[in-house]
Amino acid sequence: MQEVVQLTEAAAYQIKDVMKEHNEEGAYFRISVKGGGCSGLSYGIGLDDTKQDDDVLMEQFGVKVLVKRDDIAILRGTKIDYKQSLMGGGFTIDNPNAIYTCGCGSSFRTETKQGAPEKC
Repeated sequence: MQEVVQLTEAAAYQIKDVMKEHNEEGAYFRISVKGGGCSGLSYGIGLDDTKQDDDVLMEQFGVKVLVKRDDIAILRGTKIDYKQSLMGGGFTIDNPNAIYTCGCGSSFRTETKQGAPEKC
């Protein structure tokens, strides 16, 4: 089965670094979708200590990734990378299912899921 979400090696390295920095090396990396943002949907990423019954678990580059079953259709094929520049670094999310994104890049909508847009 193809992974729902694909981490780049750079993203995995950064996630492991954050886990180590926060003394959470056994944690999961969770990516989720929630309603909101100026386009209707927004991403949530973070560390989580608990795997729920409705989570799908993947492992890439030694990072355990959790995605809720309800978010699979929205996130399938998504690539998460980490980019470093002179201004700092940050995660980038490239979701092939997003048909519209806002200027900030963290809010989106898909053909099948509009979400609940908020004012920017």
